[in-house]
Amino acid sequence: MTDSNSTSDPGIRAGRARLAGIVAGLLVLAASFAPQADALRRPLFDLWQQMMPRDFTDTRVAVVLIDDASIDQIGPWPWSRYAIARLVETIHDRGAAVIGLDMLLSEPDPRDPVGFAAFYDELPAPVAEEVRGLPSMDRVLAQVIGRSPVVLGRAGIAAEKDAAAAPLAVEAQFTAPLPPGVRAWDRALANIQTIDDVAEGHGLLNGAADADGTQRRVPLVATVAGIPNPGFALELARVASRTQSVTPVIRNGRLHAVEMGGRRLAVDPDGAMRMRFGTLPASAQFSAASVLGDPAPAAQFRNRIVLVGLGGAGTADMVSTPLAPQGYGVSVQAMAVDAILAGDSLSRPGWALWAERAAALALLLLFGTFSPQRRPWRVALLALTAVLATIAASAAAFGRGGLLLDPVLPLLSGLAAGGVTVLLLYAEGRRHQAALQRALWAEQLAAAHSAGELTAARDMQQAMLPDATLLATLDHRVEIGGLIEPARDTGGDFYDVIRLDADRLCLFVGDVTGKGMSAALFMALSRALTRSVLSRGVSDLAPALETLNAEIMRDNVEDMFVTMAIALLDCRTGDLSYAGVGHEDPWLVPAEGTPAPLRSDGGPPFGAAEDMIYGTATVRLSPGDTVILLSDGVTEAQDAIGRTFGKAGVAETLQGWGNAGPVDDACHRLHAAVRTLEHGGEATDDLTVLAFRYRGSGR
Repeated sequence: MTDSNSTSDPGIRAGRARLAGIVAGLLVLAASFAPQADALRRPLFDLWQQMMPRDFTDTRVAVVLIDDASIDQIGPWPWSRYAIARLVETIHDRGAAVIGLDMLLSEPDPRDPVGFAAFYDELPAPVAEEVRGLPSMDRVLAQVIGRSPVVLGRAGIAAEKDAAAAPLAVEAQFTAPLPPGVRAWDRALANIQTIDDVAEGHGLLNGAADADGTQRRVPLVATVAGIPNPGFALELARVASRTQSVTPVIRNGRLHAVEMGGRRLAVDPDGAMRMRFGTLPASAQFSAASVLGDPAPAAQFRNRIVLVGLGGAGTADMVSTPLAPQGYGVSVQAMAVDAILAGDSLSRPGWALWAERAAALALLLLFGTFSPQRRPWRVALLALTAVLATIAASAAAFGRGGLLLDPVLPLLSGLAAGGVTVLLLYAEGRRHQAALQRALWAEQLAAAHSAGELTAARDMQQAMLPDATLLATLDHRVEIGGLIEPARDTGGDFYDVIRLDADRLCLFVGDVTGKGMSAALFMALSRALTRSVLSRGVSDLAPALETLNAEIMRDNVEDMFVTMAIALLDCRTGDLSYAGVGHEDPWLVPAEGTPAPLRSDGGPPFGAAEDMIYGTATVRLSPGDTVILLSDGVTEAQDAIGRTFGKAGVAETLQGWGNAGPVDDACHRLHAAVRTLEHGGEATDDLTVLAFRYRGSGR
């Protein structure tokens, strides 16, 4: 029958499934070419930052924050130039090697004496003249900056087409022009000329936040009106290391790195350095209020690079980093200076993406071609090993080499290939198996009807079941009742009770896949094998289940399955060991209480796979407790519009019974409730119920 359709050949089906899996993996791989792919990598790289932050314990960098305490002491920002001059002078006197002002003083001091006298025109002329004769506070700050190694900030801005501006002086000497792709600004917003002209260095303050608003990079170089400019952090490091030149490292027409003072720093083509963040220690953070107000050692900042920046409530210099949703921009600049001096930057080299794509291709081929027919634990072990190895390689590259290698793309490609392959093979196998079973059942049913065999088969099947007299006299400590009704003339359900010794009974309900003659024949074989295995002397239920599976697999020429709910009862103690082998869970109806299923995870049906491990569960019954074993012909029964009886129907029926009458009554109540739901419609499956009540060891 299968020879007429070549696509049903297992080899062809497996080939098509693997091809589909490889295509799925390639589609995921193709997603790496999308511009949005970089955003998918950021969360994992942020996780590495959080797990392996940079250690700033021995940093030369210090931060002086104009924080809330400083604003309370000095006054609201912006401060007068005199207050800033005092702060800079104090830091210089305490030994700072370089001072960086992470702020812009682009407007004259509003408290300048000349401006003050002009604003208050009601001042008497002699007083106004005396005020105008006072020294300019801008010039006072310029004098302090001129005596100190100070680096000032500038901000690159876009200008109107006709708003050309004179180029500003750049102290850093670039050995080559910056290539296209580096961030370019039309002009720069600088401090007022009085202050700007006397500084030892100037650097751009512009940040480089990603699309999600998180700053992961700090610009090291950019162009302003076509002229190369250093970033603020790079300029501080240059002045601190007494270096003049900055060398752009260009490969294939794109910026690859920046060299300065013997250090090579990897940068992105736009000139920004990827940062490895950490937390500045308390010994590197100071309040401007404490610097100005508290006595401190004269060498408080000896040989340190001190950055002064805003950190008060309401200031605009707030940034989000991978380690903190809110932080101060000056602290990021300080960490960047430390990283530059240490030559320690993160890098995503040009070959990283191609290495990730190669790994993705290798994994998708591995998962796409690895046979899903292999044992499940081997497939799971392969997947787990691949996942852990790929993630560990990415973490090691970050921790030891500062390399950003993405493990997500290779894993998604491989898992997509393997997942699609397994799902398609499973779906195709189930479809093919169902078609074969339907065809086989139709042929067997027609043959049985034509030969008049079904009636005899039904009688023989019913004769195999224990009758009511046997169940009533099997053990005085247990009351047992059972009921079975095939969906057609013959069925695949069965139940039985076996005495193992003087105190132990084994009770089980089985269900063979399919219906009709084939199911009936396989049911007879399965029942016989079950009695044979359990009658050999069972001390533990789990090994007996494994033996039974092996016996059924050996004699299972039709590739049919058997599900089973099986219970081993010790009538002396009430201990019950049970398992649901691909079957409905047993139900416990306490002597007093609410019916509930006995959860079990026994394993897959008998005959599904070799060498399966089956689990069992145990419970101790109290006198009067009743256990119900049933088949899916109860829970999966449907009415005309597809509503199923389900566990809710079982619970409601058993609750109504209330453990008050004979256990046979529970069986008949379930049967009646199911047939009421079906409302005269054809039964979809065999219906089997086996109930037993533990009376206690003393009866």
